Amino acid sequence: MVLLADRAYDSRRHRQILTRRGIIVCIARRGTTNGSGLGRYRWPVEQTIALLHRYRRLAICYERTSQTHTALVALACCLICYRRLPFC
Repeated sequence: MVLLADRAYDSRRHRQILTRRGIIVCIARRGTTNGSGLGRYRWPVEQTIALLHRYRRLAICYERTSQTHTALVALACCLICYRRLPFC
């Protein structure tokens, strides 16, 4: 398992805890230039979250139960995949 993180999580403590748990750490170092390439892997995640927030009921949680909210997230993911993936 690999963890990609930005400079906000760059500390010896974070790195040690993750290494002890067997997680490979890829955290950008503070004070370095922006050429680390971590943005290539984070951008799809941020785009997916932005797509989910286009659905108003998910951007502001109106639901009383977590099961209803989870079902709406699953439905939104299905709609996003249906619109993005080519079907024969």
